[in-house]
Amino acid sequence: MSHLPVQVLSPLDGRYRSAVSDLGEYLSEAGLNRARVRVEVEWLITLTDRSLFGSGPLTGEQKLDLRALVTNFGQAEIDELAELEATTRHDVKAVEYLVRRRLGTLGLAHISELTHFAATSEDINNLSYALTVRDAVQTVWLPKLRLVIDALRGSALEFRADAMLARTHGQPATPTTMGKELAVFVYRLERVVAQIDAGDYLGKFSGATGTFAAHVAAEPSVDWPAVSREFVEGLGLGWNPLTTQIESHDWQAELYSRASHANRILHNLATDIWTYISIGYFRQIPQAGATGSSTMPHKINPIRFENAEANLELSCAILDSLAATLVTSRLQRDLTDSTTQRNIGVGLGHSLLALDNILRGLGEIDIDRALLERDLDSNWEILGEAIQTVIRAEVSAGRSSIEDPYALLKELTRGKRITSADLAAFVSTLDIGPAAKTRLLHLTPAGYIGLADSLIDYLP
Repeated sequence: MSHLPVQVLSPLDGRYRSAVSDLGEYLSEAGLNRARVRVEVEWLITLTDRSLFGSGPLTGEQKLDLRALVTNFGQAEIDELAELEATTRHDVKAVEYLVRRRLGTLGLAHISELTHFAATSEDINNLSYALTVRDAVQTVWLPKLRLVIDALRGSALEFRADAMLARTHGQPATPTTMGKELAVFVYRLERVVAQIDAGDYLGKFSGATGTFAAHVAAEPSVDWPAVSREFVEGLGLGWNPLTTQIESHDWQAELYSRASHANRILHNLATDIWTYISIGYFRQIPQAGATGSSTMPHKINPIRFENAEANLELSCAILDSLAATLVTSRLQRDLTDSTTQRNIGVGLGHSLLALDNILRGLGEIDIDRALLERDLDSNWEILGEAIQTVIRAEVSAGRSSIEDPYALLKELTRGKRITSADLAAFVSTLDIGPAAKTRLLHLTPAGYIGLADSLIDYLP
């Protein structure tokens, strides 16, 4: 929203600006000031609608003119606020003076004393942050997260039947499908998104210590809590009736904790896909003109997922700090939250950058089915689990007298490479029922995936 100097400190405002700039519409200083102007304007309209303190309802055109101060907020207002704050040394007071000036140009100077009436700075700030955070999350961050989830869902459906060797503890294990493994991440992320969707965005408007003292002193006959509630809810926020000077920020702590939770799931996804690329289960699609290594021409590095991993860690560091510190304020007010909240955009920005990289990365990989099949066919020993489990079932049903099936298969397979012929010869000698023996003789690593394919249908 403003022209940036060349010497920006944050890479979010420099190298990565194109990926995260949409957040700046809400979580920049300019976005915050625009929201402050909105709160001041709507409070003026609330007071005049009730004909309080000698005022009267504004005309429809006058209300449109006032609200245009918000919709037309731009570089001129940004520069003017900087000039005002240089004198006031107070950001919210600068906004108040800006609104007063505009009332004069609109022919509304007679209501100028109702600007910021009975409000403490935090009445304006807490509502402005709630509005900007809500809009940033709901119109920028969550939609990008949903795009990632949709891409993962598409891949889960596409790869639902692609059997692959699982690697619990990094070792060959009971097969799964690539689709089922990606579906796990979809399911996890959908749960967190549902929690975020159900979260509150709360606001207060009750004066210097949350008591409506100035309001009552000015006009004791007004039901100020009712006016406050209607005002806050009219902004599309939830009303918090019990606060100190500040809104307690608990809703913010909940939101940032959930965003961090989503980050950590995404981090797990990034490291898993990186590993699948490393072992060849996913191959990277060359991008025209791209360079993998400055000295090794053959390389295609998984940079999308590495970049995402690092930015998710940075995002969590900031969001976790916000969640931990914003819930505490000494007695009725201290200013620790003031500078802290200015970093909300940084925390969400690193997450948004990670989401952008993951989404791009998912579009630049493809599954290597031939390698998956070769890997499965090289690890017949993984069927030891199936064989010992079937033997135990046969013993329990009275169709076998084999003792300690687990130990028997452990002796056969642990630390060894077993061929299909080895297993077939072993199964042929087992004292089990003919139906069970037939099932085992027809079992292959690629076919030992249980219900992995159909489990995809449990996706929300």
